[in-house]
Amino acid sequence: MARSGRQSSRRLFAVLALFGGLVASAYYGEQWFRENPQHNPWAPLDLREPPGLATGMKLGRLQGDADLCRSVLDRSEIAFSVLDPIGEGECFRSDRLRLDERPFAPRFPEMTCSVAASFEFWMLHHVQPAADRALGTRVSRVEQLGTYNCRRIGGGSTGRFSEHATGNAIDISAFQFDDGRRISLLEDWGEETDEGRFLQTVRDGACDAFGTVLSPEYDAAHADHFHLDQARSPGMGLCR
Repeated sequence: MARSGRQSSRRLFAVLALFGGLVASAYYGEQWFRENPQHNPWAPLDLREPPGLATGMKLGRLQGDADLCRSVLDRSEIAFSVLDPIGEGECFRSDRLRLDERPFAPRFPEMTCSVAASFEFWMLHHVQPAADRALGTRVSRVEQLGTYNCRRIGGGSTGRFSEHATGNAIDISAFQFDDGRRISLLEDWGEETDEGRFLQTVRDGACDAFGTVLSPEYDAAHADHFHLDQARSPGMGLCR
């Protein structure tokens, strides 16, 4: 009986120790998530927070949920204007906005909210830091070739419609900087220069923000621009 009692006591102690460890782990885990919301998949997304383990998942959740996405832009203090729905059929655009303070050229491209959120995240955490490190200057303007084009992929009469058909993509061709420099994909991509390395770095960074990233490495049709879209969640699509 004594031996059986000792065994029962040891088992009880082991169970209590395990339970205590789980409680402590849960407590410190909750505290860590609270202090590091970028890693917490349940914490509201703020685009100003550093990239984390849950960031791609959170950006992916914005697809098709304009209200949730706009709340993220508001929380992140990004100025934007919501535009009325427009178009019809495959090119109907119900989720349509413009970024009011982003210096684009030409100005005010119309895009889905999820593209806008990912673009701002990319600029804040990848493009501007790359400019600081590689060039010692700041981005003053982003040149874009458009967001909306009611067409199929490749421009043919058959096949799947492009993400541009609903404004769920943006094409970036060049960057202008405070020191007067201009870096374009057509002229600087692939060069063993600070400018070429900058473009390579920001392309790689875009893959953390967008579901599809196509660069000059993909094909000749993208020789002069990055194609960035949100048809998929970041990290789940194509990055070339």
